[in-house]
Amino acid sequence: MDLFNAIIQVLDSTIRLSVPLLLACLAGLYSERAGIFDIGLEGKMLVGAFAGAAAASVFHSAFIGLGMAILISVAFALVHGFASITHRGNQIVSGVAINFIAAGSTIMLGQAWFQQGGRTPALASDERFGAIIWPGADELRSVPILGPIYSELISGHSVLVYVAFLAVPFTWWVLFRTRFGLRMRAVGENPAAVDTAGISVAWLRYRALICTGVLTGIAGAYLSMVQNGGFVKDMTAGKGYIALAALIFAKWKPVNAMFACLLFGFLDALSIRLQGTPLPLIGKVPVQLMQALPYILTVILLAGFIGKAIPPRAGGVPYVKER
Repeated sequence: MDLFNAIIQVLDSTIRLSVPLLLACLAGLYSERAGIFDIGLEGKMLVGAFAGAAAASVFHSAFIGLGMAILISVAFALVHGFASITHRGNQIVSGVAINFIAAGSTIMLGQAWFQQGGRTPALASDERFGAIIWPGADELRSVPILGPIYSELISGHSVLVYVAFLAVPFTWWVLFRTRFGLRMRAVGENPAAVDTAGISVAWLRYRALICTGVLTGIAGAYLSMVQNGGFVKDMTAGKGYIALAALIFAKWKPVNAMFACLLFGFLDALSIRLQGTPLPLIGKVPVQLMQALPYILTVILLAGFIGKAIPPRAGGVPYVKER
């Protein structure tokens, strides 16, 4: 039973740790399906985390914090669109610039506003998203097998966790069952054909980037208002880049993206669980190696162990309207 409880705890941590990755991965899915490579997912998550925690601390409301996180992330997404769509700039350079701006501005504004070394004040309970306990979770906790699964894995998460996993079927429906999704996929493959049909390529790509901003804003708010209870310097810790790796691993498909992010989340949870624990035939593994496991997996997957992953054909290429 101790082994079962340990497995439940690791799986529970897997779900919690995979949420920001999943939201960022779906965000990248929207932009890249529309032909815009967005390496700035990390920066948009970071500004979302800072804006959410700062607004929640000032206005004492978790929902105001969430709204501000989404608003600021969408603003940064539109800046990326202005550089790469309107002015046809290099999309990679624009994304890297957003990451640098986010890393510097969050620390500078945090210090200027709160004088806590770039941090925001610790959030009170009404300034964070608390756990939602489903009916009967406490009563069923003692039931063998099914009880812990229901009370730990299904119940007891914040609303943003459920939003993240519900976003997977919603994204699938948008991409493959709506006119907007069909046009967005088409503009990522052949924007000239979309333009010939009288549809604005730029407007479609801007709308895709707005979706990206919304999801990265929620991901940032989750980090600062659920996981951490406040903003700290560089709290995204490369999650935006791991989400991009998961997106390639998933071959730009939403359901595959969910499983890829759960895999990364599981490895992260396992590394936390096994830190300092002696392993059979190996002994005590250095903490640094365990912490590096998710990043090692990222390198291994991107080195060619995922098969042939073909991105949208028009991805990364600015569209120039034919005269």
